[in-house]
Amino acid sequence: MDIKALEQYLNTFMSAESDFPFGPEVLVFKIKGKVFAILAERDGRAYVSLKVKPEDGEVLTSQFTDITPGYHLNKRHWITVYFDGDVEDGLVQDLCERSYELVVAKLTKARRISLGYQ
Repeated sequence: MDIKALEQYLNTFMSAESDFPFGPEVLVFKIKGKVFAILAERDGRAYVSLKVKPEDGEVLTSQFTDITPGYHLNKRHWITVYFDGDVEDGLVQDLCERSYELVVAKLTKARRISLGYQ
């Protein structure tokens, strides 16, 4: 998977919004104003940073070379996944969905209901 394909995939999430609040190099995806994915490049390698449960982040960073604690983020609650490495596309997509759902779960009840969640 490349950064453009993942950008297209993230745009399919219900009510997902994207913008460049940190400049033209960093694309941020939000749901109801809350960040769930960050696409960027570092040292010539594209990556996505995603929200995770702390215990999942520990397991993932220990199992994959190309999953590290979140770059410039809370290292307990975010991971950074580098493209073209040892992480399969399906897992990247699954992690994106989990990140979205973690953020949705923290929204107010009214906002969750507006998204079709209980």
